Amino acid sequence: MPQSPSFEEMTRLPIVYSIPGMDRTSVRRDVVYKTAGGTRTHDQTSLLMDVYSPGGSEKTRLPAVVLIHGGPVPNARPKDWGVFMSYGRLLAASGFAAVTFNHGFSGPERLLDAAADVDGAIAHVRANADGLGIDPDRIALWAFSGGGPFLSAAMRDRPPFVRALVAFYAILDLRAKPPGASAAVTDEMRRDFSPLVHLGAEGTGIAPIFIARAGLDHPLLNGPLDRFVQEALARNLTLEVMNHATGRHGFDILDDDARSREIIARTLDFLKARLQE
Repeated sequence: MPQSPSFEEMTRLPIVYSIPGMDRTSVRRDVVYKTAGGTRTHDQTSLLMDVYSPGGSEKTRLPAVVLIHGGPVPNARPKDWGVFMSYGRLLAASGFAAVTFNHGFSGPERLLDAAADVDGAIAHVRANADGLGIDPDRIALWAFSGGGPFLSAAMRDRPPFVRALVAFYAILDLRAKPPGASAAVTDEMRRDFSPLVHLGAEGTGIAPIFIARAGLDHPLLNGPLDRFVQEALARNLTLEVMNHATGRHGFDILDDDARSREIIARTLDFLKARLQE
């Protein structure tokens, strides 16, 4: 197996898939979507997002894909990482608006703050849809890794404007307390932030879900994901799962192979089917 890059190196890596037109997309950078409370460090008081769109789409209301980064990532600006900048361009070149943003999941004690940030970003996109060129009733949420728990609200509340949910190597069940877990996350919080818990008896009204699984991920990550898949199928949800058998956590930037590209391409097809109908 190739040696994994350092965290700093990973933040610079783009995704391993590209399409024509990515270099012609436009981006509105550093849009303030929320002013945080005084408990955060000074450089995090204004929470920022970037909005990517196809060139020449200023008068078009586009379906939007909101990309939710994982964590905890202290003192970082994930929207400026290579992975999210390249996903933003990829989605824009595919005909969507793409929203990348920083949220406050800097440690377990910030889980509730981060959830409020995610809600705030989505609310800002919808409230300012006209100015951003976005259709507020056609939105997808795409979560990565530790961002998976932030899909819980959409599965619990089932807002009709959320047309699709995507999870890449994501944590989808927090109920089992892992070794050394922080006491800042209570059992009640674990339940509230477990998407699996919010599937309900039949899952009626939950948006279609696409899951990408990294086969070489740690059992503490794949175990919760696999439980979610089993429960979602038991409730007969609209669900698509693709497994990268030899993929690492973050295969979309770490494993430049045919399977990684196939999964990303299929994700785009899934989003087009759900958002452009």
